[in-house]
Amino acid sequence: MSRVVTFGEIMLRLATPGFARFQQAIPGSLQATFAGAEASIAASLAYLGIDAAFLTSLPDHTIADACIADLRSLGVETKHILRTQSGRLGTYFLEHGANQRGGNVIYDREGSSIAITPASAYDWDATFTGCEYFVISGITPAISRNAAEVALAAVEEAAMRKIPVVCDMNYRTKLWHWDPPLPARDLATRTMRSLLPFVTIFVGGISDATAMLGIDYNGDLHALAKQITAQFPNLTHAAFTLRDGSTSAAQSFSGALFEAATDTLHTAPRYTITQLIDRLGAGDAFTAGLVFSFLQNSPPPTAISFATAAGCLAHSIEGDYNYSTRAEIESLMQGDAAGRVSR
Repeated sequence: MSRVVTFGEIMLRLATPGFARFQQAIPGSLQATFAGAEASIAASLAYLGIDAAFLTSLPDHTIADACIADLRSLGVETKHILRTQSGRLGTYFLEHGANQRGGNVIYDREGSSIAITPASAYDWDATFTGCEYFVISGITPAISRNAAEVALAAVEEAAMRKIPVVCDMNYRTKLWHWDPPLPARDLATRTMRSLLPFVTIFVGGISDATAMLGIDYNGDLHALAKQITAQFPNLTHAAFTLRDGSTSAAQSFSGALFEAATDTLHTAPRYTITQLIDRLGAGDAFTAGLVFSFLQNSPPPTAISFATAAGCLAHSIEGDYNYSTRAEIESLMQGDAAGRVSR
């Protein structure tokens, strides 16, 4: 079975019920789940039948035990997760948007275990045994200087073993504050430019690419992809999520995949989402779908169509994890978008 390793921070996600605002829900009950980009990618891959392993650092207490048990219940391999006596489990609070009101995320993750655990603490040899793809995101290096150093060490270790590296850029404006007074965007650009020489497959939205790489976008996606791959010759592909939204509840979602070797841009169908349940994790589902397709040796048009359909379906599922099967994704790819009841 194909094996994929993802590395990053997993957090406790505390969401207000329904579309309540923080002030309406607190004091009161919040919905507790676990979430994190790289964990979400691993969960999606495991749900698709891939041998997916997640690497992180967690404190040694019972809430972290519950987090690991949750990942295992989804089929994610967790045996290389570090347990530490220092640091904490990061948390984020979520308020869903509705109509013209956008959603809101409040992070509480400073001093988390992964933010302070050095690269030397991880067993890279054991982690990468049998690995065919390594996945990281732009979120992990955003949380602390140490996490950025570990992210760089991780991609270097993968590249040294000739393991293709997938990087989902995921620019987060509320992070990237660990080197003041450098502005967040400048810090992100400097850091991600140090990582990308070791990356094989670039994934991100257009705003991620322009914000983190300092590249201007004039509306020509093909030209943007060429510019990125030209600056980082190790890149074989650049994939983009394409999103338009008239309101928080109504979105359209598509994707594109650029092949550097053939100078070809492949685009996927555009899906209209009129009942958005939860948009967090849709990009992770897209990345997982793309990695899954590469593992299946799918041709690029099929790969980007599968990734986009996976990302589309993730909008219909509460929480960060995409509980969509391969059959459901392929059915949507083949045009079954009516959402009928299966009887």
